[in-house]
Formats: sequence, C-alpha cells, structure tokens
Amino acid sequence: MTNAISPDTAGHTSEHEVQPRQLRKVVLAGCVGIFVELYDNGIFAFMATALAIVFFDVSKSSDALMLVFAGYAISFFVRPLGAVVCGILGDRIGRQKMLVFVIMLISVATAGIGILPTYAAIGVAAPALLILLRILQGFSVGGEAAGAMTFLAEHSPEGKRGLITSYAQIASFLALLTGTLVAFAMSPWLNEAAINGGGPASWAWRVPFLVAIPMGIIGWYIRRAISDTPNFEKLKAEGGLSRNPLKEAFATPEHRKAMLLALFIPLMNGSGYYVLFSYMPTFLKGDNIGFSTGTALLVTAASLVAICIAIPFMGALSDRVGRKKVIAGAAIAMAIGAIPCYALIATGNFVLAVVGACIMAVIFAGHTAVIHILIVELFPTRVRYSAYGLGYNISSAVFGGTAPLLMTWLIPQFGIYVPAVYAVVTAVGTLIAVSTITDRAHVPLRDTL
Repeated sequence: MTNAISPDTAGHTSEHEVQPRQLRKVVLAGCVGIFVELYDNGIFAFMATALAIVFFDVSKSSDALMLVFAGYAISFFVRPLGAVVCGILGDRIGRQKMLVFVIMLISVATAGIGILPTYAAIGVAAPALLILLRILQGFSVGGEAAGAMTFLAEHSPEGKRGLITSYAQIASFLALLTGTLVAFAMSPWLNEAAINGGGPASWAWRVPFLVAIPMGIIGWYIRRAISDTPNFEKLKAEGGLSRNPLKEAFATPEHRKAMLLALFIPLMNGSGYYVLFSYMPTFLKGDNIGFSTGTALLVTAASLVAICIAIPFMGALSDRVGRKKVIAGAAIAMAIGAIPCYALIATGNFVLAVVGACIMAVIFAGHTAVIHILIVELFPTRVRYSAYGLGYNISSAVFGGTAPLLMTWLIPQFGIYVPAVYAVVTAVGTLIAVSTITDRAHVPLRDTL
C-alpha cells in the first residue's frame, strides 16, 4: 500500500486503496468499540430512576434524580481530560493502542457499578463510588469518539469517508437502542417498590451494567488484532509524528480556529443526542406527560430505529454534496421543526409522540452522521486525535452532559417546551458555526499543515 505525495498535494495523502476484507475488519473494530462504549455510557442515563433509588438517601424522588443527573454531568467534564491524555498518546504511539485501552477502561468501570454496594449497605460511600466510576466512564468516552472516528476516517477510501464513519454513529445509536430495550424489559423491576421488596427484583437493576463484561472482552479481542491507520504508519515511517501534538494544535491560527469550530459546530448534539435520546424517557415519564416507564422507552426506541435508518443515507449524501450543506440543512430543519415536534410529544398521545420523536430523529441524523467526519477533516494527522478530541469533548461537556440536569431543573419552572427551545438555540448555533468552514469532503486527508 502506497501513499505517494505529488507536489500539488503537499501535506496531503493521496487516495489509498484499502482491501475490502481489511476495511470490513476496520469498520467492525470501530463500530463494536463504539457500541460497547456508548452502551456502557448510556445505560447510566436509562437506569437513572433505579440509581436514584439505590444510591441516594433523598426523600423527594425528583431531588434524587437530579443528583443522578448531576453525576451524569460531572463525568462529562472529565471527558476533555480523557481526550487530552488519549489524544496525545494516540498521536504519538498510535490510534489502535489507545482504542484497546479505552474499551477496557469503560468495561471495568461499568461492571464496577453493577457490583457496587448500595446506600443502605455502606452509606454515603455508595454514591461517592458511583460518581468515581462514572468519572472513569467519562474519561474513557473522552478518548473513544475522536480515536474511533479518526481510525475509521484514516482507513477509509476517498469518496466514502462520510459513509464509513457514519457506520460508527449507527453503532452508537444501536447501543442506545439496546440500552432502551434492556431498560424496557426490566421496567417492572425499576421502581422503588420492586427494588426495596427483596428477592431477584432487588438486584435486577445490576444486570445491564454487568453485561459490560462480555461486551468488553469481545471489543478488546477485535480491536487488539487490527493494525494502525495508513496515515499514522506513513507519518511514523517518515519521522513526522509530533512530539507534543496538543501544543502544536494551539500553535497556529488555523489550528486554533479549527478547535473553536470543533467546539461550536457540535452544539446540536446537546439537544439531539443528550436530550432527544438519553433524557427523553425521563422527560416522557414526567408529571406533564405522564407516560409509564415502558411507554416512554418505546417512544425512544422508535426514534432510535428511525435515526439508525437515516444515518447512512446522510453520511453518503455528505460524500456527494459536502459536509457543510448536510449539517446546515439539518440545523435549519431542527430550528423550524423542534417546537412543532415537541408539541406532538406534549399531547400525551403515544402515536403522536412517536411521530414527533421520529421526525426529530431523522432531522438530527443529518447532523450526527456527518459531524465527526467534518471535524476529522479539520485537522492534519499529526494533531488530529488530540485537537479533535479536546474541542469536541469540551463541547459535549458544556452543551451535552449538562443538558439532562438543565432540563430537570428548568422544566418545572418554565414548562415542557424547554427542550424544544434548547433544540432551536443549539441548531442556530450550529448553523452559524458551520457556515464559516471550508468544506474538505472532496480532498484527501492532510498529514501535515
């Protein structure tokens, strides 16, 4: 495999040929890892009600739930640290090694939640240990997204980077769907009466977390057998790896601008991934709508199926017309459609709620299918993992991880349309940011500036 560089494409890698069998292995390694990471990360939110009952001695259930989502939010502020540590190492010693590390870390942390003693058993140490394990999850996820998407993009043939990286986003939403279905299947045992009633129901909430053990082993086995990316190996062979990629990422105006774009273009993730999907079951069970746990999870499951179907079409579309047009179109559609869609959900009618959630899911697919490859293309190989990871994970921490906590706090004060307004605001922010970029969908990935 060769990556010749011609004088008119200095700093770029030319189109490299990847054997179909190798590409399938690469996609499997990226997607299985993403699935494990996002299942482990997302199940915390889906099991929020059970965790509030088990780990917090608070008489008011809404206060306990807020404490759980505070723990959910805290972990996001560790994600930039995970992105920095894993990014620097990933740019210096390789993407593959770090992807093996992060999948093992989150699997251990998630299984740890599954065996953690309850508040009734060890008192305040229980929530403290819960938050510590959640922080380890956050550190791992901080290193996963940028690493996995960089890994896939650098292996992808020219003209298919959008489609190939979109497969990983399907895996991330399938992970959420799996978490939703697991929580739905267990919903009869995820209430205070069942958990405190003794018998199998008192420990059934642990099962979704313990599933991390076999999933982690499978992910580790697949990732350890995959070679590193052609771009990284070529740069390494030429002696072109950065000694301090994070410092280099801040060294030029172009890199600094790209990091700001990596911070603000993903604004829609806050109202999409973290509200429309992670927080939605809790929102639907609230007093204003009043769905049962099972019904709320079914609405979320339907929207997850819709987005999984739409994602590859959006990824492939971005390969044809460019990333900028697809993300801008999704942002405009969300700004227009969010309030009407939430109005359908707010009727309390199951069918209308499914319709509203699915429409927003399809709209959001235009963002989530493309956002990662767009950020990958902002940076050269020398600093890609570090710079992409830091910018994106700061955005996730500020606008995503805090979103469920913010919704839990604001909805009782301002009403159930708070998530809709949040969706409009973040969509407008994404639209403004993406309008400033130069689309690089149809040029090779750069190795150097």
